[in-house]
Amino acid sequence: MKEIYIVEFPSNLGLKEPQPGKEPGVKNLPDWLWKHNLHKIIQPKNTIRLDAPKYSNNRDTKTQILNANSLADYAREQAYLINNLLSQNKLPFVLGGDCSILLGVAIALKQKGNYGLFYLDGHTDFMDVSLSETGGVGGMAASIATGNGPEKLTNILDLKPYIKEENLWCVGNREYDDAYENEIRNSSATYVSLQELRKQGISNCIQSFLSEVENKNLDGFWLHIDADVLNDSIMPCVDSRTPDGLTYEEFNELTSYLFQSDQLTGLEITILDPDLDKTGQYTKDFVHHLTTTFKKYNKVNPSL
Repeated sequence: MKEIYIVEFPSNLGLKEPQPGKEPGVKNLPDWLWKHNLHKIIQPKNTIRLDAPKYSNNRDTKTQILNANSLADYAREQAYLINNLLSQNKLPFVLGGDCSILLGVAIALKQKGNYGLFYLDGHTDFMDVSLSETGGVGGMAASIATGNGPEKLTNILDLKPYIKEENLWCVGNREYDDAYENEIRNSSATYVSLQELRKQGISNCIQSFLSEVENKNLDGFWLHIDADVLNDSIMPCVDSRTPDGLTYEEFNELTSYLFQSDQLTGLEITILDPDLDKTGQYTKDFVHHLTTTFKKYNKVNPSL
């Protein structure tokens, strides 16, 4: 039976400043979730923390990406940590941070084998840097992880691509802009927008994904959860708000199927910004739903 390790990656390196001179507050998410009892409820075997390099709002002159050198350095350290846990057959429960924390995780997955990535997010994060107004990797994370973008970030340790594009499922996007959506439509990834998810049904979508993991004989899959996949009315404390989104009923159903799978290798939580949830009410609700579903269906830790 796998033991759960909470891994804290308190990084905001993939986001722009919300206002001049102010860092994005998402780097405080691990401590915020601890304050709202996520660690206590999950009861990990251990909690490991890897602090991020210093934040800058300046773009790299060569790649036009924010914090490009720091992200590459941080990803190497993250990969080493995650690789060690996977080698010991542990289940990493990763707390970001913004979505750029995926880079280190994806490198570790490539070092261990051939994995699928279920990218549950209100955005596809499958954007070329040429389309980015901010230069933030948070909006490019899935694309970079599958080998699209500057070599400085896509080919760390000569492991490009970390995740094969055809093994990426982007699910839950509700930013319906042709230029943005065409990036992933024209890729080999599977794209299931929120609109399409509701049309085909959550159980059908997850069954198709898990069948693909099995049929391709993948070594497992990683689950990325961006809090902004949730409906804006129940999760407004994110950096890029968009109308609509999953209800908690839909979110719980979807994650329950994934938590039940023996192929789940690990998961990450991103983007919820404590600075935007002054009372903590939205975080409290999020922790309640996430942990209740995880405890009910997760089989890796019998003590949960």
